[in-house]
Amino acid sequence: MAPAAKRYTYEKEPTQTIVAEGGAQQFEQSAKIAADWWRLFSCPKLDAVVMQSTANNPTLQAAQASLRQSEDNLRAGYGIFYPQLGASFQPTRQQFSPSRFGQTTGPSIFNLYTFSTTASYVLDVFGGERRTVESLSAQADVQYYNAQGTYLTLSGNIVNAMVAEAAYRAEIEATEKMVGFLEEQTRTTSAQARAGVVPYSNFLSIETQLATTTATLPPLRQQLAHTRHLLATLAGQVPADWAPPRVTLSELKLPDDLPVSLPSELVRQRPDILVAEAQLHSASAQIGVATAAMFPSFSLNASYGLNSTTLSSLFASNAAFWTLGASLATPLIQGPALWFQRKAAIDAYQQSLANYRQTVLGALAQVADALDALQHDAQTLSAQTQAVEASAEALHLLQSNYQAGTVNYLQVLIADFQYQQAELGYIQAMGQRLQDTAALFVALGGGWWHAPENAIGNASGKNAGNSLIGQADWQRVGANPL
Repeated sequence: MAPAAKRYTYEKEPTQTIVAEGGAQQFEQSAKIAADWWRLFSCPKLDAVVMQSTANNPTLQAAQASLRQSEDNLRAGYGIFYPQLGASFQPTRQQFSPSRFGQTTGPSIFNLYTFSTTASYVLDVFGGERRTVESLSAQADVQYYNAQGTYLTLSGNIVNAMVAEAAYRAEIEATEKMVGFLEEQTRTTSAQARAGVVPYSNFLSIETQLATTTATLPPLRQQLAHTRHLLATLAGQVPADWAPPRVTLSELKLPDDLPVSLPSELVRQRPDILVAEAQLHSASAQIGVATAAMFPSFSLNASYGLNSTTLSSLFASNAAFWTLGASLATPLIQGPALWFQRKAAIDAYQQSLANYRQTVLGALAQVADALDALQHDAQTLSAQTQAVEASAEALHLLQSNYQAGTVNYLQVLIADFQYQQAELGYIQAMGQRLQDTAALFVALGGGWWHAPENAIGNASGKNAGNSLIGQADWQRVGANPL
């Protein structure tokens, strides 16, 4: 059920972003998405954290266990297509009373040894058993795609958190530099105010700015600590025992060439879409199970056994007994139960179909959001770069004029503050662009289907795409962490 749409955005999709920081990102239609897409950021430290996390993350391990469980349930379900054999041995001591049969002789006490075997085979005339196994197979697909989705979300969240951690540290360093500058100027202006060289209001203005700037550090440090704790959790480690490697924004290379799948390809790649499709398949099979329950069921049955009062004669020819036959069971008076159970199965199918369509719509919207975000990120970064350059030049000119005595120091202070604010904005724009690039890879499914065997393993024989597993909750630089 591939969508008919040929593009993701309402307007014509761009082929590239504007040039920012010396380069533009290119959008390549239908290009191959690398399974290890995070390596495009060219950061060995990031690669190491992703590898460690995929090996130790408990959520991923739980998803793998759920996959194995569903596969074992499917293998167990196939047993219905084979004859069922059983055997039993019953040694008993009994008292027999002939008076039950109208005889006047006294009761007798004896040992009885019974060995018996039974065989049965269900004739799946109306396909109920086949549809049950089909539903189990679909549930195995659900767990497979859920596991792939968990893997994709984990890798995406790690990249996102590593970028956020680097950006928070850069913001803290820039803010601390600003605080140091303000502290120095507070001391200088205080001395000048006491000497009567400058008005006391100048000192109060600088002191207010110092307090305001200093107040921004604790929230940034809290966000940094939260991000580090998140990374430790994703890596399957206790935060007290593990810290992520220090990565700077300059160590993260922005991928220049970004693959963009067609909408018709996306439905075969996103794990969340494939989960919804597998759930739809399972619901369809359940309609067949409910329909078959309204018709008779047939089975073949046979038994063979041996009876004897002594073990030594248990296998004698005259100790044998056997039965052979068929059985038919059909519902007669069930009230409306079976009819409405079938209608309920149809309703469940309609629900799954609507959920599938909604999942596809959400996936298309996420890709569209990521494509638009990357264009806007490039525009923002370009503007922030110009702001940094302009404020740096303005600061340099005011410092020269201050030394020449043509401006007061408060003007220099304002210019320096504007420069620091522009630098903070530049850091946030850099981090946002890196995060939105990662978001695009995740929104497209992450390329897991190109891996010969990834963290989940393709041993299940699945070769097609799958579900966004629940969409990653992207942490924005300067906003609340994941």
